[in-house]
Amino acid sequence: MGKKQDKGVDDFWRAYEEKTGEKVLAKSLGQYLSGWGEFDPPLWGLVIATEGGFRFHHFPQSGWLDFLMHFGPGREAPKEKTLFIPRSRILSVELRGETRWWKKILSPGLPRLVINYRNEAEEKQELLVQIEHRTEGIVEALTR
Repeated sequence: MGKKQDKGVDDFWRAYEEKTGEKVLAKSLGQYLSGWGEFDPPLWGLVIATEGGFRFHHFPQSGWLDFLMHFGPGREAPKEKTLFIPRSRILSVELRGETRWWKKILSPGLPRLVINYRNEAEEKQELLVQIEHRTEGIVEALTR
């Protein structure tokens, strides 16, 4: 069963690379917190470093509660959301962990990916994404 699941995951990433036209260098699961005007936090999705830049890809959830809330009269189904910051617009990337000992004890202490970038209007922006799983490689892939 594990090999079949691995094949499905490999097929997903192969298809993703074909769709975007870019090689995926590093990936993780994360939660968007702030820094992209079109998104309302919190929003879960894939955190992806590609050859061309940074991507956050949210896939809509469709649990029964979402169904009741979103499919009422006059409501639209949830849609996929993607943000992309080209590598040429990225100013800096860092992974920040909690440094206060009491916060480390009281909260899960998940690291935050901080990306400083210039938007289309050339204004400096800061994107914050909390990384849930496998943080290694994302910062390195975006700063090479």
